[in-house]
Amino acid sequence: MILPLRLEGVAFRDIIAPLSLEIGAGPSTILLGANGAGKSVLMRLMHGLLFPTQGKVSWKGENASRHQAMVFQRPVMLRRSALANVVYALEVAGVADADRPALEALKEVGLAHLAHRPARVLSGGEQQRLALARAWALHPQVLFLDEPTASLDPSATREIEAVIRAFDAAGTKIIMATHNLGQARRLGDEVLFIHQGRLVERAPVERFFTQPGSAEAAAFIKGELPWV
Repeated sequence: MILPLRLEGVAFRDIIAPLSLEIGAGPSTILLGANGAGKSVLMRLMHGLLFPTQGKVSWKGENASRHQAMVFQRPVMLRRSALANVVYALEVAGVADADRPALEALKEVGLAHLAHRPARVLSGGEQQRLALARAWALHPQVLFLDEPTASLDPSATREIEAVIRAFDAAGTKIIMATHNLGQARRLGDEVLFIHQGRLVERAPVERFFTQPGSAEAAAFIKGELPWV
């Protein structure tokens, strides 16, 4: 197990103020805040795509990069079929005979019938599910999700949320950034509320929404907090 993930005095330029926290296995963690609050940058620091200008990010286990995955708001699709996109991810990870597990991953996200269709002609929701299939095939211990439904319609959003719940049910730790209050409440167990690059509050999801512990969180829940 690579968790817990520890951030010790982590800061990034003038975007993320110094913060320390520990994220363990189990409940889904939601990074919640307005657009521009610093959620995506913080997630990239956790995942290892960015390096802090101050402080330290560490995992309990070794080779943590092999046991985590990240899905972006606009995933990159390779110029090949949906199936070949998943096969490529597995081959990069050193998996031999990748066709069968790749097809199984497509089945898990409801895309087996589109396995041989070019990935770049899929709809936005289908491309996002394909990105999740690439992650599913790797069986990550931790899955980072950066606003995975921000540009999708309600139907596609429901499909993506169903896949996220399946990851959670399978034991994958979900760490997701969103500005969507309803989505945070549906999918989250705990909330890390980010405002102007600061970690303002950390609380169980129900307590956060019913008894926010900061004026900024209360204003955000009411829709009164200006977007930054």
